[in-house]
Amino acid sequence: MSKWQAVTSGIPQGLVLGLGLFNDFVGDMDVGIECTLSKFADDTKLCGAVKTLKQRDAIQRALDRLEKWACVNLMKFNEARYKALQVGQGNPMPKYRLGREWIESNPEKKDFGVLVDKKLDMSQQCALVAQRANRNLGCIKRSVASRSREVILPLYSTLLRPHLEYCVQFWSPQHEDMDFLE
Repeated sequence: MSKWQAVTSGIPQGLVLGLGLFNDFVGDMDVGIECTLSKFADDTKLCGAVKTLKQRDAIQRALDRLEKWACVNLMKFNEARYKALQVGQGNPMPKYRLGREWIESNPEKKDFGVLVDKKLDMSQQCALVAQRANRNLGCIKRSVASRSREVILPLYSTLLRPHLEYCVQFWSPQHEDMDFLE
């Protein structure tokens, strides 16, 4: 029989109901939070507009509430993954903290394989996708002798197209100052 092991974060491996139980456990995490809180598996993101001190304070209150929730539920947030992406030309770039730790502000953030920078410029993301697609195209060119449509089209559809189409329609920026904290 396996020995008991303390789980301090994430989802126990091999547990069939793991995600469902974890989602039930974190279901009340956003109670009383005025900002937008997104949860996906064991990833949590906080987002809010910051044009005024009141809005900045709302984000800090949300972070304080998250820290209190974690203490009550004997959970820890992974300090190595605290990041803030602050966008907008008028953004005052306030500093935030979770507990006693200050959250580092980054000029760019990769999330679900999509690179977003503080100017909401997708050119780096497009360059990375093109580079990945070119590598796959080179692999096809080197390893497949036939250039017939029947051979190339399924390879293109399977190995190139998903990279080129992944999340292309995801970003429709609104023109306001925002802070995204993970």
